[in-house]
Amino acid sequence: MNSLFAKILVWFWATLVISTIGSALVSGLSTERPYVFSRLVDFQLQEARAAYEAGGKAGLEQFMGRFHKVFTGDGVLTGPNGRDLLTGADESGLIARPTREPAFAALRLRGAVVARKSMDGRYWFLFIIPHQRLGRWFLAPQHWWLMGTCIVLCYLLAYYLTYPVRRLQHAVENFGHGDLSARVKTRRRDELGDLGRTFDRMADRIQTLVSAERRLLLDIAHELRSPLARLRVAVELARSGQNRGAALDRIDREADRLNGLISGLLQVTRAEGDAGAMRHEAVRIDRLLEEIAADAALEAQARGSDVRLVSAPPLSIAGDPELLRRAIENVIRNAIRYTPEATAVQASLETVDGKALLRIRDFGPGVPEEALPRIFDAFYRVETDRDRASGGAGLGLSIARRAIELHKGRIRARNADPGLLVEIELPAGNA
Repeated sequence: MNSLFAKILVWFWATLVISTIGSALVSGLSTERPYVFSRLVDFQLQEARAAYEAGGKAGLEQFMGRFHKVFTGDGVLTGPNGRDLLTGADESGLIARPTREPAFAALRLRGAVVARKSMDGRYWFLFIIPHQRLGRWFLAPQHWWLMGTCIVLCYLLAYYLTYPVRRLQHAVENFGHGDLSARVKTRRRDELGDLGRTFDRMADRIQTLVSAERRLLLDIAHELRSPLARLRVAVELARSGQNRGAALDRIDREADRLNGLISGLLQVTRAEGDAGAMRHEAVRIDRLLEEIAADAALEAQARGSDVRLVSAPPLSIAGDPELLRRAIENVIRNAIRYTPEATAVQASLETVDGKALLRIRDFGPGVPEEALPRIFDAFYRVETDRDRASGGAGLGLSIARRAIELHKGRIRARNADPGLLVEIELPAGNA
């Protein structure tokens, strides 16, 4: 019996049956019962004798009729030699049995006989307990109904206790076989429910880490192929001695690009898979936005544009300042990359429905409507901007999205005609 359900059910049933029968048996075999039973047989002896002496066989027959209506056992009145005064049958063999009430008489499979002799020795009264009375005097029909009801309740209780364990086992088996989406999804509020929710949190964490690792490996394999191929060509040119300076410059540029790409990949991995390392502290998002806008303005001015902070009222949020900085900075730098000369990237901050709302807008060509849902995916670039010199590696907005999601926020983009408007929504608190 290896099933926990079967073990719990059997133990409940056994405990129920033993306790019910035991309590009824103890009640039936209490110290007063033998005494009362013996006095009852003495009383029946006196009544049967009086009926026989007053009315003869007819009087004794009437008494026995009343006796059989009340008691399930048989009663016999005999003379001193053991002959039945009513039927004339020889019952001396029954008189030879113990004349005192036997212990546990009702439990004997062959029945029992309780015999009483009158004080003058003229009569015997035999009370014959039939074997079919086994246990009836201490287990009434109500006891059997009670045990049946309790057995059903025990089954339901055992099922209730083991069902979440079976669900957890099923989820663990599926998770172990590679189904990282397997969850218990329990609503119970007891210890078993806590265990299921603990497994779900563990599975979420493992799935996030494994997915981040898989994505990182795939991204690295995909994105490093092109710069490595160009490096190989540049190295061959440098070895051949033809235009060695240009080849070395190409190697330097590709090395810088590889370094930036690896740095971006690590940022994506941390933003997605290292939620446990996040800091949670009060961040003045307005001051952070002012610092990022001031730093990005230098880069924008080099491109003939500018970064303008429209509004930034005092506002605090709880989060990781470094992740938030990377998220906002990547969105602003992406806007600078596409905004035309003599225009300014506009950044603003306000509170909407108790949340911090950052808006960052450029005045560039915008994004095709069909591409808007994917611009926050890693390594995705709009077809017209596949050149890395202008479009980058396609990681900036992906880093921003994952960092914002770690802060329980949302990031979305829409065309502003002209340009692209990116909105970042974060839970906010008063400064």
